[in-house]
Amino acid sequence: MIGGSFIGLAILFFVLALVFALLGARGVAGMSMSIAKWLVIIFIVLAIISLLL
Repeated sequence: MIGGSFIGLAILFFVLALVFALLGARGVAGMSMSIAKWLVIIFIVLAIISLLL
């Protein structure tokens, strides 16, 4: 994993969502995709804040 950062976790949850979608577990895949989406949003917000400061 990429150091436990938000983007690394987002990639992990995205891959989990793809695997669970292929296995037919749509509820788990949707939840993993939702978590990945929020982690990417948090990463982008923190990146913008750190660039401005």
